[in-house]
Amino acid sequence: MSRIGKKPVALPSGVTADIKGQTVEVKGPKGTRSFTATDLVSLELEDGAVKVTPVNKTKVARQQWGMTRTMVANLVTGVSDGFKKELEIQGVGYRAQIQGNTLKLALGYSHDVNFDVPAGITVTCPKQTEIVVEGIDQQLVGQVAANIREWRGPEPYKGKGIRYKGEFIFRKEGKKK
Repeated sequence: MSRIGKKPVALPSGVTADIKGQTVEVKGPKGTRSFTATDLVSLELEDGAVKVTPVNKTKVARQQWGMTRTMVANLVTGVSDGFKKELEIQGVGYRAQIQGNTLKLALGYSHDVNFDVPAGITVTCPKQTEIVVEGIDQQLVGQVAANIREWRGPEPYKGKGIRYKGEFIFRKEGKKK
């Protein structure tokens, strides 16, 4: 039995869900998102919550049961609260600024890196060394943050680069004389 799948997904106030066949559409104050489940699970709306149950007892159906419940819970969280990833920039001369829909990064290259922000994502720079990525799609927020971090990942000797806020970088010792 899936411990995650057993729990119904409660809908907070201001959030509504509509189930048509295998598709769940969730509307909230931040927007609308939808997810189409496989035929191995059934979706029901009861008592202000979305309930997911497996159609049969096969291993694949039980795997899809927990995954589908988590996907629906992520839709509800996204349209009600949204998702956020925070990045820190460390290094002399490394900085970020937002200009329109483009994130300009000075990362020690001979040129500035221009990163176009995709639709549905909000990128802000409260400080020159901080980047905040926000949106209602958890996968897209994480992917955009990973793409930004990829331009200059943290290196293990001095720790320079772009890292997630609170991320621990294992530091190496340099050469010895």
